[in-house]
Amino acid sequence: MKLFFSRNPNPRLAVAVARYLNAKVEFEFASPFAPGQAERFRPLNPNLSLPILVGSGKSLWEADAIACRLSRDAHSDFWRTGDDEPEMIRWLSWGKENFARACDVVHFERGTKQRYGIGPIDQDRVEEGLRDFRTAAATLEAALAEREWLVENSVSYADFRMATFLPFNDVARLPLADYPSVSRWYCQLEKIDAWRDPFKGLDAPELPPVPAQAKPA
Repeated sequence: MKLFFSRNPNPRLAVAVARYLNAKVEFEFASPFAPGQAERFRPLNPNLSLPILVGSGKSLWEADAIACRLSRDAHSDFWRTGDDEPEMIRWLSWGKENFARACDVVHFERGTKQRYGIGPIDQDRVEEGLRDFRTAAATLEAALAEREWLVENSVSYADFRMATFLPFNDVARLPLADYPSVSRWYCQLEKIDAWRDPFKGLDAPELPPVPAQAKPA
């Protein structure tokens, strides 16, 4: 199988999962939106977004689906099944619509738009994202004050998915330190090699830098 990826948040998530599971995949850095690349990737994903997993003549896109497939292939409980699966699905669903979504809004304005010259930072959107982040982080804080990981007593895909945008907090500047249990939980994730540096040893060009003028003094 081959995993097409970039260094952006969702492709990074898929690579981290594959490295954590020691999945038998070949990694290939890709840029489907680059000139001349669309026709190659459109049959694999009509949205042209990454990550894309290709194997046995079929393609699978979306990080969650890829994580499920790789975990099943590895016979791992990283993607929870059985009695723990509803709990994992709850955190995946809530996280994507609340915590991760708020992180994404702020990161898009302060990070993505500035990296790719899409336009100036929309401060109203930043403030909206920060408000939503604080609301979601308070819920996550209460849950993590009583548990080490989101599902039972070991790391799962729910933890990886919830933290999708936190490796980019150097540019998003979300107030993570205001939530000690969330911060403690994320520090645990950072101790996992596959999460901390999923691109180690891979041909993976760095993201464009955020211009200095877009950063606070």
